[in-house]
Amino acid sequence: MSCEDTQGLLIGWCRQAVRFVLPVECLACGAALTTDPVPFFCAMCWHTVRPLQQPACVRCDQPFVSPAATAYSPNHHCQDCQSRPPVFERAWTLFPYLPPLQEAICSFKYRGKHTLAKPLARLMISALPQGIDADVIIPVPLHPVRLRAREFNQSLLLADQLSRHLAKPVSATNLIRTAATDPQTTLSRQERLRNLRNAFKIRRPQELVGKRILLVDDVYTTGTTLNECAKTLRHADTGPVYALTLARTIDTALVPDRLLAERAREPLSSIGI
Repeated sequence: MSCEDTQGLLIGWCRQAVRFVLPVECLACGAALTTDPVPFFCAMCWHTVRPLQQPACVRCDQPFVSPAATAYSPNHHCQDCQSRPPVFERAWTLFPYLPPLQEAICSFKYRGKHTLAKPLARLMISALPQGIDADVIIPVPLHPVRLRAREFNQSLLLADQLSRHLAKPVSATNLIRTAATDPQTTLSRQERLRNLRNAFKIRRPQELVGKRILLVDDVYTTGTTLNECAKTLRHADTGPVYALTLARTIDTALVPDRLLAERAREPLSSIGI
């Protein structure tokens, strides 16, 4: 048994002992947790997280409503990529941003449940597409003000785990955010574009010249943040820029009725191991 396996076993025992004294409920379904391996979630709920599988845009990974979109043109681009081609070469968005993954990401990102970093990164690794090849992994940066408030960059924690799997270095301080902008989730598409204009900067551009970059973030909404990061990187004469996100917000028309019916929301618990 490896050192990592032994450590995982010990953590599991400690988690089970603590849950015996302080009962913890699954953030998705409310069931009491016992030996469940993922913090804050029961195994049954966690196993419902499935990768996006429908045909998608070959540039930004936007899912198409109908499989017919790629039946006769496998390299079909979505309308947005045709009218406003992104700066990044390719984006991969792995899972739909739906419960229980939605609860997991929100708890990880906004409620300080950083023990979810490894389980979420394992999800990313389990769904990595073929052909990802980069020289450097760069997490989407936070502005220092937001970083101090949150105390960690969720994208960096995911990138660190991916770096170990892909055996590629992480550059965590070269791409920086220079503007403390409003949260993107509160803005329209046009406001997002204005909000992030000139919001990023490269500290040491000579280190990235000609390098293939893999940008890593947690959620893809409109792609504005990733595109602005890619634009800044390309201005520094990097090689092609690719993007990888754990989840993607999707139109409800693309969500099976079965999943919509199961989206019973439970209040988030403040306790969890």
